[in-house]
Amino acid sequence: MKYLGIDYGTKRVGVAVSDENGSLAFPREILKNDSDLISNLGNIINSLSIESIVVGESLDGFGLPNQVNTKIEDFIENLKKEFNLPVHKEKEFFSSFEAHGRLGKESLNDRKTKIVKGEDLDSKSAAIILQRFLDIRK
Repeated sequence: MKYLGIDYGTKRVGVAVSDENGSLAFPREILKNDSDLISNLGNIINSLSIESIVVGESLDGFGLPNQVNTKIEDFIENLKKEFNLPVHKEKEFFSSFEAHGRLGKESLNDRKTKIVKGEDLDSKSAAIILQRFLDIRK
């Protein structure tokens, strides 16, 4: 089964996909959170034959839903209506922090030692969220 992982943000949405077996997650791309978001996700879902979606659930340090989570819940409802696919939630707690740590040497440009911009982390965060889900599922 092939999965789509989503790290929802109010400005950008990180996207990741799994392999055909639903074992490994890979960063895919970053989409703008605008009026074309659902259409752009639909293109990915259709072109890659996605069978299930995993969305990062935003909780605060106490494990309670935060303000962004209300928007995520609305987004999940839209995904279910639009694509008629199962949508799962997985905690996104520290996924961006973990993605930054995993960049390691990738985060530096060898010649200019310039740190990669934060938006580059969104698809990697989506892959971490998706991988967590896949690991728990197995």
